[in-house]
Formats: sequence, C-alpha cells, structure tokens
Amino acid sequence: MQFVCITYTRKAQFSDPKAWLHRIRGYTGLLEALAQKDKVVSIDRINYTGDITAGNVRHIFPDTGTNRLSSAWRLNRLARRLDPDIVLIQGMIFPIQTILLRLQLPRHTKIIIQNHAERPGAGRRKFLQRLADPAIDAYLFTAKEMGDDWLLQRIIRKPQKIRQVMEASSVFSIGDTRDARTRLGIDGAPLFLWVGRLDQNKDPLTVINAFLIFSQQQPQARLYMLFHTRDLLPEIENLLNSNPGGKEKIVLIGEKHEEMEDWFHAADYIISGSHYEGSGVAVCEAMSCGCIPILTDILSFRMMTGNGACGILYPPATPPPLPTPS
Repeated sequence: MQFVCITYTRKAQFSDPKAWLHRIRGYTGLLEALAQKDKVVSIDRINYTGDITAGNVRHIFPDTGTNRLSSAWRLNRLARRLDPDIVLIQGMIFPIQTILLRLQLPRHTKIIIQNHAERPGAGRRKFLQRLADPAIDAYLFTAKEMGDDWLLQRIIRKPQKIRQVMEASSVFSIGDTRDARTRLGIDGAPLFLWVGRLDQNKDPLTVINAFLIFSQQQPQARLYMLFHTRDLLPEIENLLNSNPGGKEKIVLIGEKHEEMEDWFHAADYIISGSHYEGSGVAVCEAMSCGCIPILTDILSFRMMTGNGACGILYPPATPPPLPTPS
C-alpha cells in the first residue's frame, strides 16, 4: 500500500530538511510506523528543494511557488504521480485544496484529514468545509468527541467518518531527575513545569494565582514556565512583581526547544490551564518522561489520562488542585 502525506502550509524559516524533520519528530512516528510495512511519502514545503529518506519514509520538498491555489494544484499533481492508495492531509483548514485533490486523484484513492486543534469555520470557510466533506473518507481527532461540533454544524455529515487517533507522540523517555536539575541549574520541592503560549486559551494567570497561594504553604515549591508567545507576559510580570518573592517562586524561562527533555526529566508535575487543545503534545512528552499531569478537564486531556485515571483533572478557569509533597 502507498501512503502520501501532504502539508500545504509552507515553513519558510526552515532551509535544512534534517532540522525540519527534527522539529516535527513527534509527528513523524506515525509515518515511520506505517513505513515498516508499506511505502510512505511525505510532501512538505520549506525553504529547500529536494528529497531525503529517513526512517524508511521518503520526504519530498518541492518548489511549488507562492500562489496558494497553483501551489496546491502542483502539490496534488505530485501526489497523483506517486499513485497513492491513501492521502493524509495535515490540518482541517484547507477545504479548497482538498476539493482540488479529490478532482485530481483517482476515485479509489482515500483521503484522510488529521485535525490539529482546528475548530469549525465560520462564514465562507464553513461553506467550503461543508463542500469538501464528500471528498473526505475519514477524519482523525485526538478524542472522538472533538468531532461533535463538526457534526452539529453539519460540516461532517457522517459520524462514522470520525476516528480517534492521537495527534502526535513523544520521542522522549524516562531520565534522571537529579542530573537534569543539575544541568539546568534549577530546583524545587516539588517542581512544577508549565509549557505553552501565554494567551487566554492557555490561561496562565489562573495557574499563577493558584501557585502563589500554594507557595505560601509550600515555600520550597517552584513553578518554571517555558513559553514561545508573550501575549500575557506584561500582566504576568506585573503580578509577580506585586507579590513578595513572586519571581523566585515562579520563574519565567521563555523558549528552550532543544532542552525540553531535560526540563521534563527535572519536573515532578506538568501543569496546564488550557480551555481547548487539539491534543497536548507537551503534556504527552512530559508524561513520557514521568511527570505527573495536572490538567484541565477537556476532551483531549481526558483521552490522554484515561479520563483522569492518570494524574489530576480540574475544571478550566478554576484554581488547579496543587498537591503537597508526601
């Protein structure tokens, strides 16, 4: 069987294909697993033209230009030449490209779309998503219930098209906590870790306010925050500056992409305040390193924790229940 995976978005900041594959390594495990028995080709658009093979998967990086529709037509034509049995599209925000793909492929080829936290569109996009649905054979969601809104709005018409498949996996594993803390120069008893954007959906302020209260009873506890967007950073800094010892108890680290495994090894708990997630890749990686999850009670986290059998789930927008050391 021949699988072809298409990514329509262009990541122009990457010009080294090996660096790109390293960046998305949490997503390529599915392709490499399929490649153990079948032929798998992945088509990505970065600032590089050529192809390489890694983990038995052929990765093609074509130059299809910058025009959105003509680029999609060229990508689809390339996919057609590979004679696929199944095409996997990354993301549910490409209805026009999907319709074009259906027109360009033979009827026997199946089209599957992977959800990456996208919500149902509105207006013109919703109309196009509805129009694209007959071209799609299956949708992959981290939790099956995450497709309910799409069914309710009649974008997806048949519930049997929805399949429950985790968006990504982890390439990390259990490591030595003491060694990781020494390398990073950090400590905490216990040590909590936050990884995510500083925005309203991730709701860091609710977590921070709860931790400031918690740290009054547990002065050795520390919360380290890793983030790569800064929407709420001014509010967070003002809050920490207004609390005695706030910046000592809650340490704003910023982005540390290449050191993530050490951070997960160092932490006792991974904490999230998210109101919605497509999956929660950072949580998945943290759990694979032995972190205990303290997560909001949302669909993707329910699936990842066995409905709270592993870790702690709490309602979004409420203070998280922070455990004390035994």
